[in-house]
Amino acid sequence: MDIRIYVGNLAKSTTEDEIKALFVQEGEVTTVDLVKDRDSGLSKGFAFVTMTSQESADKAIAKYNAYSLAGNELKVNVAKPRVERAK
Repeated sequence: MDIRIYVGNLAKSTTEDEIKALFVQEGEVTTVDLVKDRDSGLSKGFAFVTMTSQESADKAIAKYNAYSLAGNELKVNVAKPRVERAK
């Protein structure tokens, strides 16, 4: 069962590879989705990491919430279910 984690307060320069390298230390990472502005292509400062087990996700959340990466204190928690927005 894949667990989706929200990672916020990322530096604009942080890459998907840097995020994956961090989280893979706590367990298997399926995907890293760094959210980017569609016009500029720059990071919006948050990402979603999908991990393969609840245990790994719990360890990653405990370890990396308030962790300093590139001078920013990360906000890490279980991602809320996606809500469809009206167009």
